[in-house]
Amino acid sequence: MRLDVVSLAPEAFMPLLALGVIGRAFSAGIAELHTHNPRDFATDRYRKVDDEPYGGGAGMVLKPEPVFAAFESIPLQLQRRVLLMSPQGKPLEQADLRRWATGYGQLVFLCGHYEGFDERIRSLADEEISIGDFVLTGGELPAAVIINGVVRLLPGTVGTAASLEEESHSTLLLEHPHYTRPADFRGMEVPAVLRSGDHGAIARWRNQQQQERTAQRRPDLFSRWEEQQPNRIPLS
Repeated sequence: MRLDVVSLAPEAFMPLLALGVIGRAFSAGIAELHTHNPRDFATDRYRKVDDEPYGGGAGMVLKPEPVFAAFESIPLQLQRRVLLMSPQGKPLEQADLRRWATGYGQLVFLCGHYEGFDERIRSLADEEISIGDFVLTGGELPAAVIINGVVRLLPGTVGTAASLEEESHSTLLLEHPHYTRPADFRGMEVPAVLRSGDHGAIARWRNQQQQERTAQRRPDLFSRWEEQQPNRIPLS
């Protein structure tokens, strides 16, 4: 997969190239990362990329010309999706990461900066995405989050593909608890069912734990999951 980032802070993405399994995925050619700085496409002597907003107001606004020029310099590949990082966007979900990882060969990230960006920049995007109801100084961290989440889903990145199917949010439910040796640590014991060798009982216990955890910690997700389970027996 090809990943292209339009950003005034391309150095923010360099740590991804050395980040554990994500870094190894880039080294192995599973994904490739390219950055494009709008400042390199500014045409004035000061390489100006922002200006005062029409109508007045605090802060500076990212100009459309250098962003459009940077975007238009990116080689177009088949099955491309353009994502605009914005606190006004759709909240990010695991299903989005999986959709992008399996449905596209190129993702382009547009990262805002300063007070905001010229409204016309929105016309470049296929989707606007937010990672939460808060505001950061730019779109670099949200873009890095998405890149991490997408690359780990690409075939060959994670050694055991089945682990990607059993984790939190893969089915709206949070993941069940995990334990390893020792069986007793400072009086905290591993549940007996996990040491029983009864794989059916273990599977039922894990499913029950997923439901209970989700109901307690994320009732919003649990309600959505319940709607998809018309024959489910309610938790006691």
